[in-house]
Amino acid sequence: METEDRLVRTEYSDIMQKSYIDYAMSVIIARALPDVRDGLKPVQRRTLYDMYELGIRYDRPYRKCARIVGDTMGKYHPHGDSSIYEALVVMAQDFKKGLPLVDGHGNFGSIEGDGAAAMRYTEARLEKITQEAYLADLDKDVVDFVPNFDETEKEPQVLPVKVPNILINGAEGIAVGMATSIPPHNFGEVIDGVIAYMKNPDMNTAQMMEYVKGPDFPTGGIVINQSELLSIYATGTGKIKIRGSVEVEKGRGGRDRLIITEIPYTMIGANIGKFLNDVCALVETKKTSDIVDISNQSSKEGIRIVLELRRGADVDNLCGLLYKKTKLEDTFGVNMLSVADGRPETMGIIPMIRHHVEFQYELATRKYSTLLAKEQEKKEVQEGLIKACDVIDLIIEILRGSKNIKEAKNCLVNGVTGKIRFRSEASREQAAQLRFTERQATAILEMRLYRLIGLEIEALLKDHEETLKKIALYEDILANRASMSKVIIKELKAFKKEYARPRRTKIDNVAEAVYVEKKIEEKEVAVLIDRFGYARSMDVAVYERNKEAADTESRYQFVCRNTDRICIFTNKGQLHMMKVMDLPFGRFRDKGQPIDNVSNYDSSQETCLFLSVLGSITDKKLLFGTASGMLKQVAGSEFDVSKRTTASTKLSDGDEVIFIQELPPELSGETLVMQSEQGMFLRIEASAVPEKKKSAIGVRGIRLSEQDRLTHMYLLSADDPVKTAQYEPAEVVLNRLRIGTRDTKGVRR
Repeated sequence: METEDRLVRTEYSDIMQKSYIDYAMSVIIARALPDVRDGLKPVQRRTLYDMYELGIRYDRPYRKCARIVGDTMGKYHPHGDSSIYEALVVMAQDFKKGLPLVDGHGNFGSIEGDGAAAMRYTEARLEKITQEAYLADLDKDVVDFVPNFDETEKEPQVLPVKVPNILINGAEGIAVGMATSIPPHNFGEVIDGVIAYMKNPDMNTAQMMEYVKGPDFPTGGIVINQSELLSIYATGTGKIKIRGSVEVEKGRGGRDRLIITEIPYTMIGANIGKFLNDVCALVETKKTSDIVDISNQSSKEGIRIVLELRRGADVDNLCGLLYKKTKLEDTFGVNMLSVADGRPETMGIIPMIRHHVEFQYELATRKYSTLLAKEQEKKEVQEGLIKACDVIDLIIEILRGSKNIKEAKNCLVNGVTGKIRFRSEASREQAAQLRFTERQATAILEMRLYRLIGLEIEALLKDHEETLKKIALYEDILANRASMSKVIIKELKAFKKEYARPRRTKIDNVAEAVYVEKKIEEKEVAVLIDRFGYARSMDVAVYERNKEAADTESRYQFVCRNTDRICIFTNKGQLHMMKVMDLPFGRFRDKGQPIDNVSNYDSSQETCLFLSVLGSITDKKLLFGTASGMLKQVAGSEFDVSKRTTASTKLSDGDEVIFIQELPPELSGETLVMQSEQGMFLRIEASAVPEKKKSAIGVRGIRLSEQDRLTHMYLLSADDPVKTAQYEPAEVVLNRLRIGTRDTKGVRR
C-alpha cells in the first residue's frame, strides 16, 4: 500500500514535454548562450572568476591550467574538465578572440587546427585588460552573488565588465533549437560607438556604423559585401562574405607566385588543410593547369601559403577560380543572439550597446553608492577623532576613571558618568555632555597615542577635507546622469588609449569573383576498361596500332568524344555517370585509374551490368530484367541527367537487376528467354515487354515459384545462329524453345 501511495499517475507526454523544456532552457540560459551584459558564457565567467579568486593576476607568476580547471570544476562548474579547459584555451587564442582574456604559457594550439597540450603541461594567468575591465570592483557590491551548485560558495551572476565584450570578442554557441554567431569587432571602434551612443541615445544603426565599420576578424581578410552590413547590423542576422588576402610575387624565370597572407576567419583550423586539398583537387581534375606547386609556409609570424604558377598563367582568372571553388572566399553567418533579461533575444547592434550602457549605469550606481557609504562612515569617524582631540584631556580622565571599556564607551556615547571617578565635578559635568556615536566611540577607544602628535592631527584634518570632497563628488555622480556619463566615458577612453589596435579586416564592396573556364579542345579518344575496372583513354591512332592487344585485354573498348559521359548501370538499380575527361589520358601501356575513383560506383558493393556512352543510348531503348522476373523497356533519353548518381530503375525489396541490354530501333522477330534457378525457361516476344518510365517497377515476365528466381536472360534476334544455355544435366537450345506468353510459368528443362 505504501508503494502505491507514492505512485504519481500522469500523462507521459506531459512529463516528456516539461522535462524537455526544462532541459532546453537550461542549455540556452546556463550553458550555450552569452549574457548580453558581459558577453560571457557561464563556463567562461566561472573560469575567469576562479582565476581572480586564486590570485592568478597578470603581474604574478603563471599557474598550471590543471589547477585552474580543477578548482573551477570543484567550486562552480561541475560539468567535466574538458569543457572548462576548452573555454580557457579559446580565451587565450589570439587568432580566435579579438581581445584575449587569458595569458597562456605553453602550447595553446595553432591557427592550423593543432590542439592545445594537456592541461597538466600548460600554464595561464589573467591578462591585464581582464583584471582592469572585467573583474575590477567585485569588492564594491556592483553585481549580485548567487550560491554555487552545492551552496557552499558564492559566484557572481554576471561579471562587472566595463567594455562591450559581446561585440569585441563575439560569440559562438549551439543551444537547443537556436544558435548564436556574433563576429568579433575592433576594440577602439566599439568604444567610440559606445561613447557616441551615450552622448546621443537616439542614434540609428547607420549613424552607429560611422564608428563601428563592421567586423574585425583576428585573421584579417576582406569583407566584400559592405552594402549589406547595414541590414545585418540593424536586424542582427545575415551573411558576411569574407575573402583571404592574396598578393602576387615575381618568382624565378618570369614565373608568378600567389601568396595568401590572410585567410577568412572561417578557415581557422582544419579548413586550412581542406583548402590545400581543394587546390590539389583543382589541379588533379584539370580545372586549372596554372598551378605547378603549393606549399604552406605559415609560422608564428603569420599565414603564408604559396602557390607556384606556370609561366604565362592568368592570375586574375586563377584568383576567381580559387574564390569560387575553395574556402578562400567564404560566408560568416551572423545571428546576434544573446541572453537579455533572462531570455534569449536576437538583437541588432544598437540594442546590444543599449543593454551594455544600461549595465554600465547600474554598475556605476552600485559602485558609487558603496563608495559613498564608506566615505560617510570615514567622515563620521574623522569628525569624532577631531572632536576627541579638542577634549583629549577629558577623554583620558574618563578612561582612567572607568573600571571597564563598557563604562567608558557608555559615557562617550550617552554621557553616563555615575560609576566613573573624576578629578572634579566640572569634569563630570563636561563628560555628561559628550554625545559621540557608537562608531566614533569605538574609533576613540582604539586610537593610538601617536595620533595626538601635531602633524598627525594636521594629517587627520587634511584627510577629512579629502573625504568631504569625495562625498561631494560621489553625491554629484549619483544625483546627475551627466556626471556619471563623464566618469564612464573617461574610463572608456583610458581603456581605448591603452588597448586599442589598428583594424585588421578591410571592408569594401567587391564585385563577385569571375572565373572563365577554358574551352576544352573536343576530339575523339579511345576508352579502355579492363576486367579489374581500371579505365584509361588514349589517342585513337594509338588504339588502332594496338587494337588486337587492346581488344584481348579489355572488357570494354569504344571510341567516343573526350567531352562525353559514360553510363555505368549496376545490379542495385543505380546509374553512375563518369566523365571521359576524368580518365587519365596517356600511352597504351599506362595502368589507368579504377572507375570507383572517378565516379560514385563502388565495386565492393555492386556489379556493373551494362556500360555505354550516354550519347549512344539517348535515342534508343534499354531492356531491363530483374531476379524476380520484372521486365520493362526504358527510353535512353531518360538517363540524360546531370547528377553523378541516380536510380536507373525501381526495385522491390530484395530484388536486383540481372539483365540490361540495348534494343534495336525496330523490333522484328526479337525474342527474350528467361532462365530460372530451378530450371524454368520461358521465351516471349521482345515486343511484349511494354515501355515504362525509369521510376516504374515494370511488368511481370514469368510466374516463379516462391523459392525460385531468375538467373539469366537472353535476347535473341530472328537471324541468330543456334544459341544454347547450360543447365545440368544437359544444354538447352534457346532458339528451339516454343514462344510463349508473358506472365506464364514457362517450361522445365
